[in-house]
Amino acid sequence: MGSARAPQILDPENMSLPFLDSACFAHLYCLRQMATESHSYHLPRWLQIAVVGRRPKFTLVRIAILIALVFLMRAYVLLPIKIHGPSMLPTYQENGINFVNRLAYLHSDPQRGDVVAIRYSGEHIMLMKRIVGLPGETIAFHKGRIFINGNELPEPYLKFPCDWEIPPRTLDADHYYVVGDNRSMPEKLHMKGETSRERIVGKILLCKNLFASSSSSSR
Repeated sequence: MGSARAPQILDPENMSLPFLDSACFAHLYCLRQMATESHSYHLPRWLQIAVVGRRPKFTLVRIAILIALVFLMRAYVLLPIKIHGPSMLPTYQENGINFVNRLAYLHSDPQRGDVVAIRYSGEHIMLMKRIVGLPGETIAFHKGRIFINGNELPEPYLKFPCDWEIPPRTLDADHYYVVGDNRSMPEKLHMKGETSRERIVGKILLCKNLFASSSSSSR
């Protein structure tokens, strides 16, 4: 009887050409190289830094802080709003984006001429109006012009004709009179009047809306 032969382990790198032909050897060698390259592949250093930073452990912390800052900015500092309606034409175009500065009146009172956001219904519906009357003043409209304590108020921002007639009224303490810049429509169709200080959310940040439509016709 012949002696048992021990099992052989085939190693492509140590095989002699008589055992395998050259085509088979080249195929096995390519497979080994591909496996080695797949395990040793790494992202370029610059790409790793761009994605996760130089210190990956702190990347999530930075992202969390950024998200928190954005939330706090929106809740307590800058409130983004979208404008609907022609009330403030032509100063502020329709369908534009603007921001309400919630901190504008933290240490001071609203001033005449300020364009403000006024809480109208809940937290998501506000009015954008201009302050024209201050607490304790008497305001009236005559031939479309505003009179404060009997004196005509200069309003260079008005561009459309107005013929409103509203009798004098004296504002309560801590109340302001607000109205839009577009007064070309009948007086009863324009939202205006007294508002309390507590309903003023803040001052409009930008003097023009972003991404607004180009139409400025009075309606």
